[in-house]
Amino acid sequence: MTRAVASFDVKGWDQGEPESEAGGPTLSSAVVRKQFDGDLVAESEARLMMCQADTSDISAGAGYIASEVVRGSLAGKQGTFVMQHWGLSADGRERTGGHVVPGSGTGDLKGLTGSVEISVDGDGTHTLTIDYELPDG
Repeated sequence: MTRAVASFDVKGWDQGEPESEAGGPTLSSAVVRKQFDGDLVAESEARLMMCQADTSDISAGAGYIASEVVRGSLAGKQGTFVMQHWGLSADGRERTGGHVVPGSGTGDLKGLTGSVEISVDGDGTHTLTIDYELPDG
């Protein structure tokens, strides 16, 4: 496995109207655009489905799932691939995880497989870590 690390900035966030029932969780969706820099130099567009347990208290719990198309260069290799990832937060603790969708790689990234993790530092810096494999060739 090879590890790639890239910081990213959110360049666009288009959120749909939230849906909720009285006293229940709120569901919403968004299209999110990102710019990556580091071992991954790329742009992406993600489709998110989100849930917030209590809109008046974010510490009560929240979660998302996403499918994200990434276009650019991973460790100097050009192409596109799709990540599917998720995140959960509650009581100030966050967990994320996900994978590169098998068979989604194009160009030099054909055959890309791996896992992904997203973190946010205390200063707000967003980081993507990809542990991946590419076929020889």
